[in-house]
Amino acid sequence: MGDADPATTVEQTPAPDILESLIESGLHEIERERTGLLLSGFSAGLDIGFGPLLMAVLLTLTEGGYGDLGTELLLASAYAVGFIFVIIARSELFTEHTALAVMPVLDGRASFRKLMRLWGLVWASNIVGGAVFTAFIVTLMPNLGVATPEAFGTIAHKLVDHDLTWLFVAGILAGWLMGLLAWLLAAAQETTSRLLIIWLVTASIGLLHLPHSIAGNIEVLFGVFLSPEVSVFDYAKFLVLATLGNAIGGGVFVGILKYGHVTRGGG
Repeated sequence: MGDADPATTVEQTPAPDILESLIESGLHEIERERTGLLLSGFSAGLDIGFGPLLMAVLLTLTEGGYGDLGTELLLASAYAVGFIFVIIARSELFTEHTALAVMPVLDGRASFRKLMRLWGLVWASNIVGGAVFTAFIVTLMPNLGVATPEAFGTIAHKLVDHDLTWLFVAGILAGWLMGLLAWLLAAAQETTSRLLIIWLVTASIGLLHLPHSIAGNIEVLFGVFLSPEVSVFDYAKFLVLATLGNAIGGGVFVGILKYGHVTRGGG
């Protein structure tokens, strides 16, 4: 059998190169100055809110609802928009760092304390940014006229109407997918490929209604403001369990496992 035609051969980035790229990126973020991290994280918390907002608009305008295939696909794609804004703009998102920033620690180039510093600063600034976005939209809502309070409440209930076990385990799956997204983006070279990967992964999270702590922060906060059936306790329960689940999903199922298999001879 002859050699493959070089013109038709697709070059793939070797796994060790992807890992090294992620370690260097993670190390850069860990060593980044505090104010820069906070501002970038705050910006990400704001920008990701456009996803839940578009979801509420579409839910208001469409005749279908959750359970209708066409509406579900539209809402999942709208959900992905906020992530595209954040990731292409290279703003700091907590759930990307659950895997990304773990790798320099595993490689011995950064300390666990510095990892906790990064996670804490990015998570807190993401949450504050999301709260500001929510307050801004709620204030404008009577004049916007594009989404009903009932639509925002419906979206929030999709995340809070579950028991504690579901929130935690589903949060692990969401964190796992976000960690995988960071790995895939390190391998992608072209903007078109990156956009497709972001849409594919984050729309999957939206389609599965998995609890993403940062986007979900806004989804549930909208419910707290606009639905009498969503309480502050529902919000706190969601945020704690989704955050823990996301951190474990990205840190263990992507950070530790990917680092382990590559450094032990993975190709």
